[in-house]
Amino acid sequence: MITFEKVTEETLYIAEEIMNSNKEFNKLETGRETRTREEIKKELMAVETDTYFIKLDDTYIGIIDYLKNNPKDGFPWLGLFMIHSDYQGYGFGTQAYLLFEELLKEKKVLSLRLGVLKQNDKGKRFWKNLGFQFYEEKPYKQNIVECMQKDLM
Repeated sequence: MITFEKVTEETLYIAEEIMNSNKEFNKLETGRETRTREEIKKELMAVETDTYFIKLDDTYIGIIDYLKNNPKDGFPWLGLFMIHSDYQGYGFGTQAYLLFEELLKEKKVLSLRLGVLKQNDKGKRFWKNLGFQFYEEKPYKQNIVECMQKDLM
């Protein structure tokens, strides 16, 4: 069964393991295969977002970072959605996202936005298969992201 658990400073080492298992993604985003604990802390411990582990029974298999209201556009956003490399390809990411989407619908969230690195073809396919649609490109750090949106209601 998939559940969500809040990421804390005490459990940040688990997030570090999950994020650094995704060397290909890290290389796309930062140019390096791994991230430091400080970089991960800065990204996941931001006050404005809610960051959760994705758990399969008692095993931590991923991370989801959620911004309830982006002040730039007034929409809720997924900042990071990552499954540990050992658990990719089994449908756990799809299951976790769909469960998270149901929780958003219960809270009457009307739509959800996210950005995918332009060169992340695997990520773009994943989100398109879940019903997200491209609406514009934007610069992000040293990259370009394709912004996508899905209407939930």
